[in-house]
Amino acid sequence: MAKPNYQFEKRQRDLAKKNKQEEKRRQKLAAKAAGETGGADDASAEDSDAADAEGAAPADAGKPEA
Repeated sequence: MAKPNYQFEKRQRDLAKKNKQEEKRRQKLAAKAAGETGGADDASAEDSDAADAEGAAPADAGKPEA
């Protein structure tokens, strides 16, 4: 009977584990990318918030300091 090659088996398990992790990472990136393309309304909301912040700064600059 042949002797078991434990190093080969461990290497195969490690490769399978790495491939599974990589696939999960790809799925997360794909989900994130799909979420960003569908979130155009969120981006416009962020732009309006930035515009509000910029508009507030010059108004504060015109006030005299006490």
